[in-house]
Amino acid sequence: MSKYYNELKRLLKLFIEASGPPGYEDPIRKLIAKEVKYYADETYTDVLGNYIFIKKGVNPSLPALVIMGHMDEIGMMVKFIDSKGFIRFSYLGGFFDQVTLSQRVLVHGSKGAIPGVIGSKPPHLMKLDERKKVVSRDNMFIDIGATSKEEVEALGIQIGDPITWVGSYTELQNDLICGKALDNRAILPILIEVFKNTSPKAPLICIASVREETGLQGARTSSFSIDSDYPLALAISLDIALAGDFPLVKDEESPIYLGQGPTITIAHGRRNSLGEGYIIHPGVKTFLVKLAKKYNIPYQLEIMEGGLTDATVIALTRRGIPTANIGIPTRYVHSPAAVASLKDISNAIKLLNLVAENLPTKFKRP
Repeated sequence: MSKYYNELKRLLKLFIEASGPPGYEDPIRKLIAKEVKYYADETYTDVLGNYIFIKKGVNPSLPALVIMGHMDEIGMMVKFIDSKGFIRFSYLGGFFDQVTLSQRVLVHGSKGAIPGVIGSKPPHLMKLDERKKVVSRDNMFIDIGATSKEEVEALGIQIGDPITWVGSYTELQNDLICGKALDNRAILPILIEVFKNTSPKAPLICIASVREETGLQGARTSSFSIDSDYPLALAISLDIALAGDFPLVKDEESPIYLGQGPTITIAHGRRNSLGEGYIIHPGVKTFLVKLAKKYNIPYQLEIMEGGLTDATVIALTRRGIPTANIGIPTRYVHSPAAVASLKDISNAIKLLNLVAENLPTKFKRP
């Protein structure tokens, strides 16, 4: 197991420490292509930037399995550079202002990545009522050490350039790992390892999708085109799951635990109604649960309130596609210090290998 974990650790470090916010995923796509190109029968990049890699399978005429995981991480974008060289920024994806403040960042300009820090007025200079309020993005800026707008521009930075957190890969106790961008870089080793090592019964189509954090955009276009080219038996999106096994979270709020297996998402959507979200196809749920039980793979059932995944738009493509979402339990998501378990990542790979090798040709509703 340690030898296998070493490969997962290599891939996790590779992808966590690389940068690729929504719309700027090219560096991640290149890393994935390098890992899978010798195992693929076909690869291509579509107009939006989704990377598709395909194995024909034992019987290429059978309905295909699609596995999708998004490449992007939440990020920022240069919005304004003031005369003193300080940078104002927009968000790309869902941020929590309290987590944003005082973080280290990289500003990715045309001449390379420039380090900076997110600053604001210190509490010593605040009035009493100011100290009681959360500092909002409007009252933050990025300091790269420049003294003028001209100096910033000379470094190759301009409006629209992407910005990412600094958060290196770190190993914690009990097979836990930590770093930025676990949503969704904890998923990419799963996508790669399943593709490399499985002998699929039917065509296996893996999609590293783009711009999930800004509206599931890559999943929408790629699933539409794939459904035109192949008969599809099943699509599975891979994403994080919201672990709640730490202080201040009640069990009933998020009964998901690190190390107890990947999640099979029953439904997700808006917090008050699960609206605009996804509900698993009942035949797919039965198939996944039976498979996990038969081969003693730990799993957890999940209902995620307050979030969406690529499964949302895959399931509604054209006539509709039988779809599931598999999640990796993760603490402190959308921060530069998220935490996940190698055990859960490994068990997700085992489950997906079995799905590819035991894929039904059709899923019926009861």
